[in-house]
Amino acid sequence: MPASPSTARAINDRLALRLLQQEGPLTAGQLKQSTGLSRPTVADLVERLTAAGLIAVVGEAGEQRRGPNAKLYGIVADRAQLAALDVRTEGVSVVVSDLVGDVLAEASAPIGGDTGTGPAVERAVALVERVVKEAGADRLHTVGIGAPGLIDPATGELRDSTGLPEWHRRLVAALQDRFPEARVSVENETNLAALAEQRDGAARDRDTFVLLWLGHGTGAAVVLDGALRRGASGGTGEIGFLPVPGTQGLPSAVDCEGGFHSLAGSAAIVELAEAYGVTVESTAAHEPTAAGVVRGAVASVTGSEGGDGDGDREAGPGESPAGTSASGAAPAGGSCEASTDPAQAAGATTSPKSSADAASADRFLDALADRLAIGVASVVAILDPGCVVLGGEVGQAGGDTLAGRVEERMRRMSPLVTVVRPSSLGGGAVLRGALLTARDTAQDALFAPPDR
Repeated sequence: MPASPSTARAINDRLALRLLQQEGPLTAGQLKQSTGLSRPTVADLVERLTAAGLIAVVGEAGEQRRGPNAKLYGIVADRAQLAALDVRTEGVSVVVSDLVGDVLAEASAPIGGDTGTGPAVERAVALVERVVKEAGADRLHTVGIGAPGLIDPATGELRDSTGLPEWHRRLVAALQDRFPEARVSVENETNLAALAEQRDGAARDRDTFVLLWLGHGTGAAVVLDGALRRGASGGTGEIGFLPVPGTQGLPSAVDCEGGFHSLAGSAAIVELAEAYGVTVESTAAHEPTAAGVVRGAVASVTGSEGGDGDGDREAGPGESPAGTSASGAAPAGGSCEASTDPAQAAGATTSPKSSADAASADRFLDALADRLAIGVASVVAILDPGCVVLGGEVGQAGGDTLAGRVEERMRRMSPLVTVVRPSSLGGGAVLRGALLTARDTAQDALFAPPDR
């Protein structure tokens, strides 16, 4: 059955707008070539989208192509303002952007564990209000939030999780009250990190992959055939609770100690480093201690600064200059996020000063790869994703050096071919994913023609 005229117009309009989002400003001729639509159809949709205030002339294609055919059309960026939040156990980061995702303002604020629920919510909301004001936004169209814990698939709300601050759950309602016209949604932060890695990071060429988050805690996100999989209760990827060899006891319904978290959480990685004689020294407090330890170990064995060069990249929205979340915590689902990092307040790095240090660092990285391979092998045996991204601050710090060692072990442990890659976004992936989700939500709402 052929589509109705209104449905056909909606499809064509959405196609053109998506192209303008992905490619930037285009001429009517370029839209015709990219969409395969006829010239009259393109002319009609350009007129329709311009009248709706969704696109506008933003320039000309070149000095030698004057006239109507040279007009460049682009999305009206200030048609809507968006906010993205990365909510952690000890703080919150906020970014406000325009409709095409260009950052207008951003900031972070710590929220200590001794802060009461009410004051914590007030502090977080005040931070959002301040960033919105600095961005010059009169109102917010969409707010996307990344938070630890499980999201109820039936309601879309953050479930009450043992060990996570109560203010996390209260914050969503408080933001909706403060910005009543905005669409406010919350998503598990590890899932958002996976979406960001797929769109802008290490999994850009993959429709199926698993993100293994390595930060203060552990978590995983599963993307199959281009779609994020959440599970019946929203708990897909709770790998911290996975029973594994090498731990004492078993995890419980409210505590992941004894599970994979006990091998790969930040505190466990630091203890492993110390067991191999890798020195831990005080440094900045912007990242999990384990990330500094791993970065220094990689530097020791490769002679680089760690992360195989990723540490020198430009920081993204919500990140510290080292490429980690400015809020200072890392995502994990369930209650694993609440586990403490003994040197978290100071951070850590290694001190490679001799060949003996390099040898110790090499043995430490091998032992860490052994541990990570246990979790990766479990995921691969069930899902066969073909690609696993070592995400979070620790995954980024390990770079190709750590990822290569895990992949080599997978070749020995499994007949299923699996590529293992380091994160290219690190801790900033959560905020980036929240911003991408908010942008998609806003564009879906605004790009729908009024007569649809």
